[in-house]
Amino acid sequence: MSPFYTRTGDEGTTGLLGEGRVPKFDLRIEALGALDEATAALGLARSLVLAPTVAPLLMEIQRDLYHLMAEVGATPENAARFRKIEAERVRWLEEQTDAIEQLVTLPNEFILPGETPASAALSLARTVVRRAERRVVELFHAGGLENRALLAYLNRLSSLCFVLELLENQSAGQSTRLAKDL
Repeated sequence: MSPFYTRTGDEGTTGLLGEGRVPKFDLRIEALGALDEATAALGLARSLVLAPTVAPLLMEIQRDLYHLMAEVGATPENAARFRKIEAERVRWLEEQTDAIEQLVTLPNEFILPGETPASAALSLARTVVRRAERRVVELFHAGGLENRALLAYLNRLSSLCFVLELLENQSAGQSTRLAKDL
């Protein structure tokens, strides 16, 4: 059995899906790291949710994020080969968000996360997705990505996390606390 470690990154570089290596602080690697964190945060939320439709939804999104990560992790000449996130997946997220929005009361103020473990995890996931979005946008504007659908997908995903947070509060019979109530 081969060891779990490769030692290829010991000098501070990592490989891409394609030829070559880049420093571990490269914009592309920063974006991948933030996307990896977003996937993990969504997994934590998935393990805690109460509403029966939310866990399968989050799992599908996690799978989408792995496709997104493959495209981000590819060299520019190989990126199209890994492209799975396009306008139709953005529309799918919009449809999910619109459907859940019909089930919850949207607050007109900032809310405080933490009414339930699941809603708190979804709030955390939303913020991590926002960070991933910022890193992917930075890579896009630096010329490292061409697919605008990746940006839109992450933008819609943070909105979906927000309405899912509200749904989880509602499913647990908890009111969503507004920041002004403190």
